[in-house]
Amino acid sequence: MAAPAEGLRVTFLGSGDAFGHGGRLQACILLEAGGRAYLLDCGASALISLQRYGVEPNRVEGILVSHLHGDHFGGVPFFVLDAQLFSKRRQPLMLAGPPGLARHLPLAMEAAFPGSSGVQRKFAVQVQELPPGRPQTWGALRVTPFAATHPPGEVRLMLRLELGGRVLAYTGDTGWEDGLIPAAQGADLLIAEAYFYERAVREHLSYRELRDRLGELGAKRTVVTHMAPDMLARLGQIDLEAASDGLRLEL
Repeated sequence: MAAPAEGLRVTFLGSGDAFGHGGRLQACILLEAGGRAYLLDCGASALISLQRYGVEPNRVEGILVSHLHGDHFGGVPFFVLDAQLFSKRRQPLMLAGPPGLARHLPLAMEAAFPGSSGVQRKFAVQVQELPPGRPQTWGALRVTPFAATHPPGEVRLMLRLELGGRVLAYTGDTGWEDGLIPAAQGADLLIAEAYFYERAVREHLSYRELRDRLGELGAKRTVVTHMAPDMLARLGQIDLEAASDGLRLEL
């Protein structure tokens, strides 16, 4: 599954919501460019996704998390333990995400597997927190985080990523935020949640709201993901691309 030296390959290993609606796996997107591989979000079903689509975990250099809900972050403890027990990882594993990631990681490890957070490993887990508004280099990526609206109160991120000479914007889970505009402006690909078709809620985007504001966002291509049953039932009525598990895009 090596990506071409130029360009960016995007594979939806999981395109679903938290509750498995439509039989879809939870949020997990593989980014590949120039022989480097990263996960964008790592929901609780991520290891199933990796095996289903033939992705060797040790190829993954790092995991970038938009927020710390289980359907976006819950696979990280399993990934770390698999790396220790089965994949026999030796190279460092990079983790990046919102402020609070370093505190939540051991809590998640202990909740999933008591005693696991303190085990000595043969690889380092390198955690980098990404405050909104501060562009940073992370591995081969240039990452610009923006604050999302998705309760409860800790920071959630929308992300603008530069990799392989391409720009990808990712909403994560969020209601409308003006930060979506600079995050998406001119992006080669915007991956946007569209949880409901038109129902307006504070913490999620609807397809109708997203569609009505595409001109403001200014992305070259938009793919919707993270859809509830209401949205899944109306995929035949939309004029944007919709993600599905296993969908691969070459940018």
